[in-house]
Amino acid sequence: MNAILLLCLCILSCASQLVGQTFSAFLSRVNSAPQGERAAIVDSFMLAVPGFPYIEETNQVHFLYRGAANSVSVPGDMNGWTPGIYNMNLINGTDLWYYSRFFENDARLDYKYVVNGSNWILDPRNPYQVLGGFGPNSELRMPDFEQPVAIEYYPDIPHGVLRDTLFASSNLGNTRRVRIYTPPNYDATRPECYPLLLVHDGIDYINLARSERILDYLISQNRIEPLVAVFVPAVNRTPEYAGDQQQAFGRFIVEELLPFVDDAYNTCSDPEHRGTAGASNGGNISLWLAVTYPDAFGLVCGQSPNVQESISDSLTANADLGLKFYVDIGTYDINVLIPLTENLVEILESQNYPLFHQVHHDGHSWGNWRAHFDEALEYLYPSSVAVPPQGRPVPAAVGLVECFPNPFNTTTTISFELIQAGLVDLQVYDTTGRLVQTLANGQLDIGKHEFVFDATGLASGTYWVQVVASHQSQLIKMIYIK
Repeated sequence: MNAILLLCLCILSCASQLVGQTFSAFLSRVNSAPQGERAAIVDSFMLAVPGFPYIEETNQVHFLYRGAANSVSVPGDMNGWTPGIYNMNLINGTDLWYYSRFFENDARLDYKYVVNGSNWILDPRNPYQVLGGFGPNSELRMPDFEQPVAIEYYPDIPHGVLRDTLFASSNLGNTRRVRIYTPPNYDATRPECYPLLLVHDGIDYINLARSERILDYLISQNRIEPLVAVFVPAVNRTPEYAGDQQQAFGRFIVEELLPFVDDAYNTCSDPEHRGTAGASNGGNISLWLAVTYPDAFGLVCGQSPNVQESISDSLTANADLGLKFYVDIGTYDINVLIPLTENLVEILESQNYPLFHQVHHDGHSWGNWRAHFDEALEYLYPSSVAVPPQGRPVPAAVGLVECFPNPFNTTTTISFELIQAGLVDLQVYDTTGRLVQTLANGQLDIGKHEFVFDATGLASGTYWVQVVASHQSQLIKMIYIK
């Protein structure tokens, strides 16, 4: 018994010494130790680690897996879910595998482990998981990532009602189960109509993004107007959203589904109070419906959207469609979508369309879209009751972001005014969405701020400057000419 107690005290003592160590110091220690002592050092280190993955103050993340294996890799949002890119290293004489990489302080990413090339598993030591289209994934939450409070279930607030309707389309020749949300205290006889939101991949937006909870929460906090939401699932997703059934799908929505909803519910018919929302190809069909039927939809939400050429062409040719846009994208999103979104944003800005655009350190995943769907709703359906948000800080307000000279040769000065003190990220990206340089990441005071961007060693071309203060974001384009 005394020997066991002595061993436990020894392990706890070693663990307390390892808490303050960097991972590199731990590696040096374990690699320099005799083979027979390495397992005990690993045991001590694993007891000392405050959480998994292990995140150091430098924002270096250490993915850790312990077990007998021939190979372990870390596929996820950050590498296109390709196993064999982030290959873990085995510490000789132990069963501890590791892979280290830096991530932004506010990043949030889905990932898994692949053991022996084919066994996909969750990170067994990470308690954070998020549902995706193919089941649960482990979730990396960097220290400044804010878990969305709106997706939680609050039993003490009023809740809306979800009703299922089996809807047959003569235009498409198919049937789907549409789910309709009515807000708390819905009144079919009230004089004021209810705004309407049409959500594509609708059942996924409920099951994976918890949209009914988000609506309940935002309405209870007076952050959006009470609205009726129609969650529409796809039957033939790619053909309907971006292929040869798109025209028929548009007629199904406008000629069949909307008239049914307007007849059954007290919904507004003017486009200023009707929106369409979706992610990925669901974002594409949202954009397409709005530019094709601006008399039906005036509000558009595209999360990580695909953007067909016909959409860009229509917006380039028309500056007066009366549309209001929310568009976001992740820096770890599908590579081809990042320049498409940048081009869309450039067109919308040049045509002076109302636009709220955000770039997040996140991937092409439901964890990303559910974390920001509340921001889209608040922008598109703002409440007439001015009540500060509860559960999140009031966003810091950023004045006009400018850079001079632009175009520039070698250096340019980026300036902006911060109306409210707060945490600010100032970062430069290339046209692929790759982070080129972080100019600011920390607390800034009220007032004007200037930062010099030096492009020495970079290729000529277009670069994007993003300023993020709390949940507000501004993005401007710079052109570097050598």
